[in-house]
Amino acid sequence: MRVARNAPTIDAVSAPPLPVLGTDVMVPLVTGDDVPYAALDYAASAPALRSVWEEVCGYVPYYGSVHRGAGYLSQLSTDLYEASRVTVHEFLGCRADDEVVFTRSTTDSLNLLASVLPAGTQVYVFETEHHAALLPWRGAEVTVLPAPASRQQAVETVAEALAGRDPHRPGLVCVTGASNVTGELWPIAEITEVAHAAGVRVVVDAAQLVPHRPVDLAELGADYIAFSGHKMYAPFGAGVLAGRPDWLAAAEPYLAGGGASRLVVHGEQGLSVQWQQGSARHEAGSPNVIGVYAVAAACRALSAAGFETLVAREEALLERTLTALAGIPEVRVLSLLGRTSPRVGVIGLVVDGWNSSHLAAALSAEHGIGVRDGMFCAHPMVRRLLGADPNQPQECAAPEPAGPGERPANAVRMSFGAGTPVEHLDRFVAAVADLVANGARWTYRTEGGRCVPVR
Repeated sequence: MRVARNAPTIDAVSAPPLPVLGTDVMVPLVTGDDVPYAALDYAASAPALRSVWEEVCGYVPYYGSVHRGAGYLSQLSTDLYEASRVTVHEFLGCRADDEVVFTRSTTDSLNLLASVLPAGTQVYVFETEHHAALLPWRGAEVTVLPAPASRQQAVETVAEALAGRDPHRPGLVCVTGASNVTGELWPIAEITEVAHAAGVRVVVDAAQLVPHRPVDLAELGADYIAFSGHKMYAPFGAGVLAGRPDWLAAAEPYLAGGGASRLVVHGEQGLSVQWQQGSARHEAGSPNVIGVYAVAAACRALSAAGFETLVAREEALLERTLTALAGIPEVRVLSLLGRTSPRVGVIGLVVDGWNSSHLAAALSAEHGIGVRDGMFCAHPMVRRLLGADPNQPQECAAPEPAGPGERPANAVRMSFGAGTPVEHLDRFVAAVADLVANGARWTYRTEGGRCVPVR
């Protein structure tokens, strides 16, 4: 592995502060050997924290229906479910009257918010957003903002877009907290200040922010925040939308059904429904109490570990890895907001002479390293970063590299977090250096849209 001389060392913060499951899992290589799996795809789904798993396992024997039953287990489950809401409220630094609504994911949360927008709402969203933030606003008047080249330009772009708008119309800016492609942190507080000056609200897609940085919604000033449990070490399919209660209270429920309805009467004019107020209004059906409890457990674990410690370690690992990758001339680390822009543990990159899907397949099959390849549900952003034709469809998984004069159509993303051993990051850099220097040792082909080793 080629590492620059001044690569930082990891000493006091070398051990993962939050143990995760799966670090002892052995996976087969195409060579016939087995190696410990290096999970470097945290941005897609982070491994479960061991403490989260233990808390969930401790609760499961007591699992019961929520908000419905008179039995002891039902009452206990209801108490745990509502206590989890309080935990999340505190973890996010919500204002006293902010609602915490449990959903399935960040995508579900943003679609919920889109469903409660007042009539005539103007939505402003950067083209560089994840599809979960880019696509839900189909019933609103949407302004797609151009990709900024710096944090300051992002703020200026929002200010220019909002200048001269009708202040009597409701408005919403949707912006990521940290990019799922580059890991770069966006200036949320500054964007919120500009938006509020124009009478516009802000929702933060915090899927990649919450696992890596402390969030104080009241301090940021943003109006809403959305995130997923599975990206913050809590499996079982729960998400969160938290924020201002008025739009949520005034709108029809996101889903119609039991739990959202307070009173249903069949009269001469058909069914008459009185809907619940508060969070229950948008939590129809039987709640995912185990998923919600897992999210709360992850919040407790992150808070107990201390974000000061977590951030210091992550930044040291980032610097170490980026310095090492800089020693491989063929590697280009992707950046939208500038090389000095702060980022979380997410690195998007391309390698000269390699199709990224081929590289990811070789990292897995020959080195036991799990990364993500493709366009990461952020197609406009990835095309912009790669200089690809924004209108030309591409097959992400073709094993052939781009030809002379062609732009790559996809990228590799490696991502890590509080449970990542230093060895996994060093192993990733060493594997990339080996593949660049020596090529793949196996033959690969496209099968079902994926680049796979020929067996």
